[in-house]
Amino acid sequence: MTTIIDGKALAKKINAQTKELVAQLKEKQNIIPGIAVVIAGDDAASLIYTRNKHNKAIKLGINSVLKKFPADVSQDELLAEIEKLNNDDTIDAILVQQPLPPQLDPEVITNAILPAKDVDGLNPLNLGKLFANQHGNYPVACTPRGIMRMLAEYSIDLQGKNAVIAGRSILVGKPLLALLNNANATVTMAGRSTSDLSALTKTADILIVATGVPNLIKATDVKSGAVVIDVGINRLSDGKLTGDVDFAAVKTKAQAITPVPGGVGPMTIATLMEQTVDLAQWRHHG
Repeated sequence: MTTIIDGKALAKKINAQTKELVAQLKEKQNIIPGIAVVIAGDDAASLIYTRNKHNKAIKLGINSVLKKFPADVSQDELLAEIEKLNNDDTIDAILVQQPLPPQLDPEVITNAILPAKDVDGLNPLNLGKLFANQHGNYPVACTPRGIMRMLAEYSIDLQGKNAVIAGRSILVGKPLLALLNNANATVTMAGRSTSDLSALTKTADILIVATGVPNLIKATDVKSGAVVIDVGINRLSDGKLTGDVDFAAVKTKAQAITPVPGGVGPMTIATLMEQTVDLAQWRHHG
């Protein structure tokens, strides 16, 4: 019997814990965690994601500030706003919603965020600590952190297992490679230039797919008993949401699989909120 990994239920549990912790921090230590969500442009999906994050933070008792800029905002203007937020003592976490308009350099914008407020874990200092498997407190990209939490919650053993990641993005693939490697899995990463993706995915005990290609992975691409994590979320012409994995077909072979929607997506936002509170505590207590 295939286990359906219920990200929605797990996210609900994490959010309840976060809400309780926020209430305790306010009551006992007068700490109110704060997040600033910055968006440039009017990309419809980005606006929805940004609003969802903002509203979720408020529901959990987190101070949330939404900073919206027009699509033609200059890089200097956005950098000036980030500098203000870096110096704002009421803000513990800064998130810049991607994708950014073409005149903005994502690398420059990301690097401008103070590492201690980098809730996406994308500043080179935080990424370097992750890849070096350093001890201590530092943020990790929210989607990979959420995926690792799901695997742990469902008691999926990673030690010595073959893990294959399809997708090399800095938001998902690369941080996940480090996290899985740090958990003693044997990790392979595939990208657009991978010549025979199917041959590679069929070796995976743990398969994570983050390509942005709807239904890319079929049942024939997965070995029996694999754990399949689908990070993709794609809207089809009929309006339905689908992942990068053919869920109906692959679930007949997988030991465990995440659905779309209701899998990785809710976990990303729950982890973002959890990490915002972490940043607040680290900033106040070291």
